[in-house]
Amino acid sequence: MADVGLMTRKPVADIIAEGGEGGGHTLSKTLGPWSITALGIGCIIGAGIFVLTGTAAAKYAGPSIMLSFVVGGIACAFVGLCYAELAALLPVSGSTYTYTYATLGEIFAWIIGWDLILEYAMGASTVAVGWSGYIVSLLRNFHINIPPQYAAAPWTEAKLPDGTTVEGIVNLPAAFIVLLLTAMLMGGTKESARLNNIMVAIKLFVVAAFILLGIGYVNPANWHPFIPDNTGEFGSFGLTGIMRGASVVFFAFIGFDAVSTAAQEAKNPQTDMPIGILGSLVICTILYVAVAGVMTGLVPYAQLNVPDPIAKAVDVIGLTWFSVLIKFGALAGLTTVILVLLYGQSRIFFQIAKDGLLPRMFSDVHPSLGTPYKSQLLIGIIVAVVAALTPIDVLGEMVSIGTLFAFVLVCGAVIYLRKSDAEVARPFRTPAVPVVPILGIVFSLLLMAFLPLATWMRLVIWLIIGLALYFAYGSSHSVLRNGLRGQRPLK
Repeated sequence: MADVGLMTRKPVADIIAEGGEGGGHTLSKTLGPWSITALGIGCIIGAGIFVLTGTAAAKYAGPSIMLSFVVGGIACAFVGLCYAELAALLPVSGSTYTYTYATLGEIFAWIIGWDLILEYAMGASTVAVGWSGYIVSLLRNFHINIPPQYAAAPWTEAKLPDGTTVEGIVNLPAAFIVLLLTAMLMGGTKESARLNNIMVAIKLFVVAAFILLGIGYVNPANWHPFIPDNTGEFGSFGLTGIMRGASVVFFAFIGFDAVSTAAQEAKNPQTDMPIGILGSLVICTILYVAVAGVMTGLVPYAQLNVPDPIAKAVDVIGLTWFSVLIKFGALAGLTTVILVLLYGQSRIFFQIAKDGLLPRMFSDVHPSLGTPYKSQLLIGIIVAVVAALTPIDVLGEMVSIGTLFAFVLVCGAVIYLRKSDAEVARPFRTPAVPVVPILGIVFSLLLMAFLPLATWMRLVIWLIIGLALYFAYGSSHSVLRNGLRGQRPLK
């Protein structure tokens, strides 16, 4: 009987009803299709273009990093079609967590919710550390020097102006940007979305300018060989290198799934969500391929394993003013990524608390601001502390596998709900079911297989901690299992 309880499903009708209920646990509907698309672009275009593209080209794929982005984009297209159906069908804030609750049941919903906490929190912390590096570099151009030991995590080396090194103490700029954006998000979704729209416009201008200016300076010889020969090591160039590159740069695509967390705040989720999810994905994939092509055409791929590969490529063009502009664009890009990840994280936390699996206080919505301020504050403090004290390489390795795991369950949810709740009207329908969801599952599992073993081990440890928390608190406080409303065991 206990097993049946753990697999209790949340009825689709109850989830749909939540999207329109009133009271102190309901989010304000303030976002239109452009704001939702901009949320996706704001999260997708960031660390992927400004940091990871160069690393993946230098270490794994060479000029064929362009194909890695195509593979990642195709995988995301299949998954994105599934997200679009579920976000329009179930317009609430829980994203994959909510979809899993409706299909596989409570225990799996908790597992994926806990997994998403890892993905979003570690992702925001990773990008905050990258933001810190860019702001320190930019301020130096204006003769403002932040002591290196206060812009680096403990046990990491920081260079002083005289060339000597000191041990990092705390990354204050990383913590600062997280807390600043947390305060803005607590102040109102509409205001935060407006800031995001402005910054998205800035970084789109910078990215477009890089493509248009850089293409005239491309040296086609840098694209040969387009697919460098494999070194004899799995994942080091050749075809396996393209796939390893795709699994690494996949971090750059996580923004479109964050869009689904905004469903409950969309003015017309049935049309706005598919537009936002698929629109942001298509725009960003095209830009990624174009940027990767120009970058590897300007600089030999072996020289791109640097924290600021676009800035290095701009140096080839020889326009100093544009290098400063690129840093401003990178800061805008990374800022919007942090903003959207913090936003998405708090909405998932909000929904889990609303279901009783976390303390109910975290589902409180501020009466005048209309935001889940308590969950937003808690998430902001945790992410700020992690960003201030953890090296970027440790953080970055913990994100992609959680995203891909969530994608597998989203695709499975579409197939399941088409059978279990076939009678429910679907404003947007994923085409060619079950072929498209199955392809999404296959591509996601394939990319997971190319991730290092250490990444898998960290995921397992995190999930064990999550299960312990569920059985210690969530299982006994679950609204669905401990109330009679709408209980339905998994068929």
